[in-house]
Amino acid sequence: MINPLRGMKDLTFEESQRFRYIIDTASTIAKRYGYGYIETPILEETALFKRSVGESSDIVGKEMYQFEDKGGNDVCMRPEGTAGIVRAFVSAKLDRQPVKQKFYYYGPMFRYERPQKGRLREFHQFGCESFGEASVYEDFTIISMIKQIFDELGIGFELLINSLGCPTCMPPYRENLISFLTNIKEELCSDCNRRIETNPIRVLDCKNKTCQSLLTESPKLIENLCEACDSDFKKLTAMLDRAEISYTVDTNLVRGLDYYSKTAFEFVSNEIGSQSAIAGGGRYDRLVEFLDGKPTPAVGFAIGIERIMELVKMPELKREGIYMGAMTPEAVESLFTLAAQKRKEDKVTVEYSSKGFKSHMKGADKVNARYAVLIGEDELANHTLWVKDLESKEESTVALDDY
Repeated sequence: MINPLRGMKDLTFEESQRFRYIIDTASTIAKRYGYGYIETPILEETALFKRSVGESSDIVGKEMYQFEDKGGNDVCMRPEGTAGIVRAFVSAKLDRQPVKQKFYYYGPMFRYERPQKGRLREFHQFGCESFGEASVYEDFTIISMIKQIFDELGIGFELLINSLGCPTCMPPYRENLISFLTNIKEELCSDCNRRIETNPIRVLDCKNKTCQSLLTESPKLIENLCEACDSDFKKLTAMLDRAEISYTVDTNLVRGLDYYSKTAFEFVSNEIGSQSAIAGGGRYDRLVEFLDGKPTPAVGFAIGIERIMELVKMPELKREGIYMGAMTPEAVESLFTLAAQKRKEDKVTVEYSSKGFKSHMKGADKVNARYAVLIGEDELANHTLWVKDLESKEESTVALDDY
């Protein structure tokens, strides 16, 4: 027997229903906020992620499914969604249009990391990306949209926020941080020492408990913001307060990707083991420019579908469709013409074997049908159907030509 690869998972019928419910719910809400669907390739040039996510990131350094294709191209399976959306935005020259653009997407992502609960090597994300809006009001709107999605899905969360500054306030803060980290580098892990040289702010994202304890006294970017960034962050927190959206300012929240600036946020849950991120995002005003586009402000987020699968409260499934069955062998073939007609407007399940009444009722229940339609000897002789509404329990005999 051939099993799925480690870290890859099949979606069974029940799980696929839950997965579809999450995507449909999130998509419906995204459309209400003015987002349109976009789909990008799973396979991209490796250079796309090195230039956007950053070569110092764990994703690029350790986790990408990267290989040379038969044409000699250096390619990889996408490890996250934003870079591909930005690449598509630039490729279509949408950065040259004055109209603000908003996209939502969903699909599989791939990272070679140790599989664990809610974390797979092939995983799925739902995300939104908004281009052309520099106002912090858009940051607030994005956070409000995620809250609405989780509220609709019945998921509890804690919101963490921070500001990562901009090209004005980041350079002096970076120098202060390097100075602090250099003094304690012998006590930090090897990954942190590597990051001091490549991208020191990523040290704050280290999950090593020893490193985290050493970083409690590190310089805080939020205390060193320029006037514009400080004003935007205060405006964001004030709006969250007015909207009664609870949040915690996490001064060490930096996100795992290099392209973020200004607002950064994570939605976390304690319901999937240790506190884990179930959604995250922020502003990335320079990424379009990094990928050879016209400078364009942008903000977005992604939700980890596998992270929230077990947390979603599914609504009770309503009965739907028609179950058709015959109680005499001679009547079986007469069902197919009828089924073809009804499938133009409804879901139809046909039982190929003639069975007794009770067996057909059990069959209708198994497929959660709204209506049971049966043909027995009398119905076949009289060109009629026996029809039962399985919700209201009403029964009737209907002429075959009238159904």
